[in-house]
Amino acid sequence: MDYAKAAAAVQQYMDGLTGEDVSVIVDLYADDAQIEDPIGSDIVSGREAITQFYGGVLANIKGAELSGPIRVAANEVAFPFQITIGAGDAPMYMDIIDVFKFNDEGKVVLMRAFWGPENTRS
Repeated sequence: MDYAKAAAAVQQYMDGLTGEDVSVIVDLYADDAQIEDPIGSDIVSGREAITQFYGGVLANIKGAELSGPIRVAANEVAFPFQITIGAGDAPMYMDIIDVFKFNDEGKVVLMRAFWGPENTRS
């Protein structure tokens, strides 16, 4: 995977997390993609299920930004980021590491999210 293309996909993902248009994120995925978010949870498979998944997630995210450099190896990219959940007087923050695996067409075929309760703080 070309570093510039991986970085562009990650930036599109960050932009999509803070927007209201779920298609910005879903456009990154192949038709037969899978999501495991967080690791150990049920697998979300296919564009329709992925669209529903992110439709529910985006309503709660108020901010998202990278918290370190992306790492590209072969056809995968790992990246640390932080999301802000809620707003006002009591926002919460979550530190996450996502890993995207790309197919030959540059679409994400697998996304795995590494986070747990210990990664959430107020």
